[in-house]
Amino acid sequence: MRENRWATVVAALCASAALGLVAPHAAVADPEPCSYTSPDLRPTLTYGDTGEAVKQAQCLSNVWGGEPPKLALNGVLDSATLEKIEWIQVCHGLPPSGVIEDRTWQVLYRPALDCYHPYPA
Repeated sequence: MRENRWATVVAALCASAALGLVAPHAAVADPEPCSYTSPDLRPTLTYGDTGEAVKQAQCLSNVWGGEPPKLALNGVLDSATLEKIEWIQVCHGLPPSGVIEDRTWQVLYRPALDCYHPYPA
């Protein structure tokens, strides 16, 4: 009886793994709606910076579903953008610097499906 139960559990885990339900995977941001700059243009951005690259980062950050608010695509790395970038960095195990650099651009283009770190109130 116990062997049957283990066989059922193992079969269910194998089926889940085959369907991609067990291991989380990264979502790929659709670059089409975020076409303010080329995906290859990834300058380092800090608080107060402005321009199309900031607008691209804001657009990519809006791909995240759920709790985080959508940012206005105003092209200004303001306090709302800074807060969201820091949250995204924490979700990916990066230091929450608010600086958009190469590693942060990577996660903006390939966001995690879920983040278990609560968004600041």
